[in-house]
Amino acid sequence: MRGKVSLAVALLMLAGPGRAAADVLVSVDKAAQRMTVSVDGKERYAWPVSTGASGYATPAGTFTPSRLVREHFSREWDDAPMPFSIFFTDAGHAIHGSRAVGRLGTPASHGCIRLAPANARTLFQLVQAEGLARTRIEVAGTEAIASAGEGAPGAPLDYRRLTSFNPLTMGIIAGEPAVRLRTP
Repeated sequence: MRGKVSLAVALLMLAGPGRAAADVLVSVDKAAQRMTVSVDGKERYAWPVSTGASGYATPAGTFTPSRLVREHFSREWDDAPMPFSIFFTDAGHAIHGSRAVGRLGTPASHGCIRLAPANARTLFQLVQAEGLARTRIEVAGTEAIASAGEGAPGAPLDYRRLTSFNPLTMGIIAGEPAVRLRTP
């Protein structure tokens, strides 16, 4: 018995004075365009964000981040910089920094969750330190129907643009790729 206790003490000493990892909760409210970050149940940060603009939904639900990329460039959106990316869907949705800080607080992204670069760095470092498995991302709320500017108080909404989709003029027939056809 004494040997087992000595072995346990020795293993604890080898492990060093490490600290326990914390639980990180990243909550995004699409309606309010706000993110709160809690660590072990205590709110630590609250920041404005930009979620998906009209036609570019940010998925709602509960997610575990899958990977961290310090300097990512979007292959889908003209190599747009996505610093401090925290990917949370298989489709490539991420929380990341954005230079478009003037748009924060309004739906303006292609589906990702944008933050000011300094806030993205802070969140990235927190998730990196605490671990992907101990981080939960909760996205709730509704998407805006109109992009920023349209539908704002006092601004008219162009319903024709929202309802004028014609698959024949867009070349979407029986699974063909979406290529705009010339119209006379």
